[in-house]
Amino acid sequence: MKHIRSIVFPALAILGAIVTPHFGESWDELKFYKYADLSLGAYQTWPTQATVATFGNTYDNYGPAFVMFVSLAAKPLQVIFSESDARHYLYFLTFLAGVWAFHELAKRWLSRNAALFSTLLFATQPLIVGHAFISPKDIPFLSFFLLSLHFGLKLFDSLKPLQTSSLDPRSRRTLLVLSALWLVAVFGLFLFTNAFHTYIANLVASAKAGETNIVTYLASDLSKTDPEVYIQRYFVFFLWIRSFVFLLSSSALVFSGFRLLARPAFHSLLSILFPAVLLGLTTSIRVLGPFAALFIAYHAFRKHGKQAILPLGIYAALAIIVMYLTWPYLWPNPFGHFVESVQVMSQYPWNGQVLFNGAYYRSTELPWSYLPVLFGIQFSEPVWVLATAGLVAAVIGSREKRELALLTFAWFAIPLLGFIVTRAPLYDNFRQVFFIVPPVFLLAGVILERITNIKWQIALMVLCLLPGIVDALRLHPYEYVYYNRFAGGVQGAFRNFELDYWGTSYREAAEYLNLTAPQGASVWVDGPAHIFELYARDDMQVYSDYEMDRAENYDYSVSTSRHDLDLTSQPDAQIIYMIERDGAILTVIKQP
Repeated sequence: MKHIRSIVFPALAILGAIVTPHFGESWDELKFYKYADLSLGAYQTWPTQATVATFGNTYDNYGPAFVMFVSLAAKPLQVIFSESDARHYLYFLTFLAGVWAFHELAKRWLSRNAALFSTLLFATQPLIVGHAFISPKDIPFLSFFLLSLHFGLKLFDSLKPLQTSSLDPRSRRTLLVLSALWLVAVFGLFLFTNAFHTYIANLVASAKAGETNIVTYLASDLSKTDPEVYIQRYFVFFLWIRSFVFLLSSSALVFSGFRLLARPAFHSLLSILFPAVLLGLTTSIRVLGPFAALFIAYHAFRKHGKQAILPLGIYAALAIIVMYLTWPYLWPNPFGHFVESVQVMSQYPWNGQVLFNGAYYRSTELPWSYLPVLFGIQFSEPVWVLATAGLVAAVIGSREKRELALLTFAWFAIPLLGFIVTRAPLYDNFRQVFFIVPPVFLLAGVILERITNIKWQIALMVLCLLPGIVDALRLHPYEYVYYNRFAGGVQGAFRNFELDYWGTSYREAAEYLNLTAPQGASVWVDGPAHIFELYARDDMQVYSDYEMDRAENYDYSVSTSRHDLDLTSQPDAQIIYMIERDGAILTVIKQP
């Protein structure tokens, strides 16, 4: 199996590189990378000016870890790809890492063939494959969630208890004091950053008003200088002192642990680092990252009992540090801004209209059937038949299978019920909750184990995988608009459910006009004009609602079918090109 994976994953990476240029940029990618640039800039402005530029419009409440990484890693890939395509290829590689982690998790509860089948069924879903190339947030979060879960569970599978009872009293006391100092340095100085800033500001303001304090002696020219200059100067000094204390206490703790602990115990401590880094990065992609830690903690306590408390505490502390270091918005006020991000993400203020079953709804007023219906019609037809049969087989099966049924209840059913009951804002179908669907595919693999004949296993695998693969090929490169035959396919979903909600078909529209439009052609673009402009020829004059400039007339107009703009914009103009799949219109080009 290892040899097969060493061939399959590189082959998929090569295939991904070939097809990446087929996919257009998605609607809000541009803003995410502006946010990434601001976040990267904070690594220069925070230690020198104590400032972190904010993007606004709730983007700051998303952790920027992944988009910062992609922004940097895409640069060397631009030898091969355009900037946008380089980013998309990195999304796909991240998805492949998530598929690998899914397969590793599947092997915990399923036989080899069943784990392979579950993984293939998961990885060939048109909805997921389509998002894998164009999503800077939902698929990366899903992949990092799976990676965190796999490595976190694996950590506590093999972690040896951190015994300190063999230490002499003096050594144990030394470790305890250093650990306490380290916790104070990390959680005291960092959590109360905003309080220290307020304290410094009050000191400077008091000195400016004539009161005598330490600032009076340090800032002799305060009466002639703007107080903000000294507030910034002293706060930057505090930041450097805080970093020095943190590094010093961390180094002392690591050095003491290396000297005092037995080698197996010290190596156990080091083994916590990588899983903790993954969890921190997952949380710095989306604040729901700690949901994975709940399963890891349950597994740790089940396996090690009270002895799991210390390694779990270290695991959590390291994850928090990684989250903090990779999320600049938290730096000025770590606790306050994190709580704010949780509140914003739980009731996301999206004001658009959601098309569901032929009617438009506010994202906070969706019917209870929203998620169940979309789950039923956006995965290939065999998925829910297999998952339902697999659930029954798991409940009446072995202890490992009953554990899988319980995992599905905790990972999928409870969050699903929570989203429905709390009426959590959802839009663009259910891409925000991709991270809860993996156990459905794990259950689907259970039923394969009930078939003992290898030929029948292969036949079932082929029969169940073909619908998704065939439909994905037919929809390419718009796999993410997929609906199964229960909804009448993409044609049945047209104007009843959301299709190309990210406007990726505007790449094809631009490429068509690049070949056919005369020099200097003026083009009116509805919706995400920046996507069209990214791929359009430089000589084209692109106009949209986002700019003040207008032309007297336009040679062409480009409209998405989202919100029926293809019908309402330039209704009398002639359609000269239509981008569609299975009779469902995604974008039209008109000539007024």
